[in-house]
Amino acid sequence: MAVFEGSFAQSDHFKFAVVVGRFNDLIVNRLLGGCQDALQRHGVNITEQVDYAWVPGCFEVPLVARKLAVTGRYDAVICLGAVIRGQTPHFDFVAGEVAKGIAAAAFQTGVPVIFGVVTTDTMQQALERAGIKSNLGWNYAMSALEMGTLMRQVKGLGAHSYGQLAGGSAAQVLSGEANRAIAPDVSSDQIPS
Repeated sequence: MAVFEGSFAQSDHFKFAVVVGRFNDLIVNRLLGGCQDALQRHGVNITEQVDYAWVPGCFEVPLVARKLAVTGRYDAVICLGAVIRGQTPHFDFVAGEVAKGIAAAAFQTGVPVIFGVVTTDTMQQALERAGIKSNLGWNYAMSALEMGTLMRQVKGLGAHSYGQLAGGSAAQVLSGEANRAIAPDVSSDQIPS
C-alpha cells in the first residue's frame, strides 16, 4: 500500500504564484500578509520564489490563475480575494463563479490552485478572517506548501505505474467489478472487459 502525504519542509526549491483580487483591499492586503508570513516561516524566499499577479477583483482571479498554472513554472497557485455580501444578488454570482473557476483551473492544469477567497456576509466577518481572530492567508499558504509537496510525490506515477499499483493495466482499472460498484444498475453485459 502506498501512502502519499504533503509536508511543509524542503520548500527552498518551490515556485509559487499568488493571484490577488484588489477589490476589498483592506481584507486582501491582510490575507496577503498572512500568506507571505507563512511562506517565509517555512523557508520560501517571497521575493525570489513567489510571483504576484494583481487583478481588479475576484471575478478575474480564475482566468489569471489558470494562465499562470498552464505555464508549468509553479508548484502551486494561491488565489486571494474577498467577496462580501451586499444588498443585491451580485455576491452570489461572483462567489459561485470564482469558486468554480478556481476549481476548474486546478482540474484543467493539474497544478494545485488554492481557493483563498474569503466570502462573508459582513465586513466584520471578513476582518475576523483576515487577522483580527486569525489570518486565513496563513492557512492558504500552508495548503499550497502541502499540495506542492504532495503533487511532487505523485507526479512520478504515470498511467503505467498506477496500473501496476492497481494490479493491472491502467485501462483495466475501472472495468469489471469496479464499474459494477460505480454503476450497480448496469447489467454485466453492458460493461466492457
